[in-house]
Order: sequence, then structure tokens, then C-alpha cells
Amino acid sequence: MAKDAPTPKRKDAEALNKVNAITSPATKATKVRDRNELKAKRMAARAAYMRGEESALPARDKGPVRRYVRNYVDSRRNVGEYFLPAVFTVLVLSVVHNRYVSLIAILFMYVAMLYTVFSGFFMTRNIRKAVTAKFPGESTKGLGMYGWLRSTQMRRMRAPAPQVKRGDLI
Repeated sequence: MAKDAPTPKRKDAEALNKVNAITSPATKATKVRDRNELKAKRMAARAAYMRGEESALPARDKGPVRRYVRNYVDSRRNVGEYFLPAVFTVLVLSVVHNRYVSLIAILFMYVAMLYTVFSGFFMTRNIRKAVTAKFPGESTKGLGMYGWLRSTQMRRMRAPAPQVKRGDLI
């Protein structure tokens, strides 16, 4: 096999690799444009996710059963969503240099935690019963924990955002 041309210099070979016919040269303007386009796409995807659009949801949130569980949790007032503010209050009260105030604050935190766990246990059972009644034949595996974890988040911070108001029948 004959060699048609001499081996190119390293500088020339690297220069050919930098300028590729497929991509445009990376100028400052194109980098800014690409970054802005990517940012706009991410913001649109995030907005679709927060609206609860099925195509934008991750696998753990997809499907009519999961939507039903989200609506079930969002239509009720749950003690678990107030747990984080209660813990913050306990933290502030535990700084007070009064033994009785600190003791009452810590007892309040433990009572709130136990109540959250027990209400979560009963909510899981109710979710499974409701899903079995509404979607016969569907697996209820993991749905109770999915609903309970959603119920422990403050309503404003839930993702995807709640689609129903409190008190709505689902």
C-alpha cells in the first residue's frame, strides 16, 4: 500500500480536528446562544413537571394510579406537612435557657413525630384500599410509602405541584 502524501505535522492535524465540518466553530456568541437555549429548555421541562404533565414526569411519578395517590394526599390536610415547622419551632425553643421550656419543646417534637408516623401508617392503609377500589387489578406495592412521603412535605414544596384543592372529592 503506497503512501500518497507525507504525514502531516502535529500542528496541522490538531488544527483539522478543531475545525469540524459538522459543528460550527465555538464562538462566544454561539456559546451564549446555546446556553440560553438549554436554559429555556430546562425551564420549560421544569414547568411541565410542576404542572404534572405525564410526558415530563419521571418514572416514579408516572401513571394514573400515582396521579390518584397524589390527588388523594393533596386533597387532605395532613399532620406530616407541619412536622418540619414544628421541628424548627422546637429548635428555637430548645435554645431558651429554661429547663422546662426545653423539656416541653422536646416532648412536643417526639409527640409530633409519633403522631406523624401513626397517621402515615393509617394513611397508607387507606391509600391501598382506595387504589384497590378505584383501580382493581393494579399493584399497590410502594403506593402507601409514596403517599406518606408526599404527605410529609409542606404543600407548597411538593413536586409535582398539587392539582387539587384541599377538601376536593377525588
